[in-house]
Amino acid sequence: MKYTNLGRSGLSVSRLCLGTMNFGWTTEEPDAHAIMDSALERGINFFDTANVYGWGENKGRTEQIIGNWFAQGGRRRERTVIATKLYGPMGEWPNEGKLSALNIRRALDASLKRLRTDYIDLYQFHHVDRATPWEEIWQAMEVAVAQGKVLYVGSSNFAGWHIAQAQAAAARRDFMGLVSEQSLYNLMARTVELEVLPAAQHYGVGILPWSPLQGGLLGGVLKKEREGKRRLEGRAQEALQKNREKIERYENLAAELGHEPGDVSLAWLLHQPAVTAPIIGPRTAGQLDAALRALDVKLDEKTLATLNEIFPGHRPAPEDYAW
Repeated sequence: MKYTNLGRSGLSVSRLCLGTMNFGWTTEEPDAHAIMDSALERGINFFDTANVYGWGENKGRTEQIIGNWFAQGGRRRERTVIATKLYGPMGEWPNEGKLSALNIRRALDASLKRLRTDYIDLYQFHHVDRATPWEEIWQAMEVAVAQGKVLYVGSSNFAGWHIAQAQAAAARRDFMGLVSEQSLYNLMARTVELEVLPAAQHYGVGILPWSPLQGGLLGGVLKKEREGKRRLEGRAQEALQKNREKIERYENLAAELGHEPGDVSLAWLLHQPAVTAPIIGPRTAGQLDAALRALDVKLDEKTLATLNEIFPGHRPAPEDYAW
């Protein structure tokens, strides 16, 4: 396993981050524990979750599964950099969601209890809160850091100017601010290249791409369709039909390289300078094994250029649309 610093921080994390969104939803607890054990054994020390995972009436279930895994001992907690998030409502009563100082305090304590730990390595804002001033947010986070409950702070689904706004407010308080940003980023979804990636690089914020396979469209969907292993429906099928020619070229290129399409997609992200660690979300041990192969895939300049031709990206704004 290869490791890198999370943004400008001194925190060392694996180049792949284990996403746990499926745990307790499509992956039962024993299987989730087996996946986490396997990930740790293979050197993945960076796990990501959120307080809302488990979904619906089971919100918080994923954190509980991870907490039960930590409780088994064997230095599981000590060897894991655990990241969780807050923002989404955990109940129907006022102040049970978003980023008020009150909800930050309550949500943090609830996550600590479910995770069965006394601190969170990376506490992330799951979405920007346009109704709460940064002075309030950072004051609440300063208290959490002073109490030893949080070590680092990150964001998710922020625009570039949100990152700039957050960092400017943190600097006024002599607070470190954000060290990471989770964004939708893959070969087919490259809008963040306009302003989010330039902002993140300027402020020393590490990018953690979510949905690195674009919901499976970059994971060999046409090959699986021909083999009868997968058939998409609804919006996913519409997206496939709209991009079928590009995806076919992409899968043919992967075959020429001698790699699985999903390996190439993850490897491409690992070649992007702003990226710290793509978030993989295996539902099974086999999917974890597949994701790990990407660490050994090397893409030369010609291959990178071909991928950019198939799935055109963006230059930083304003050059992308102006002189």
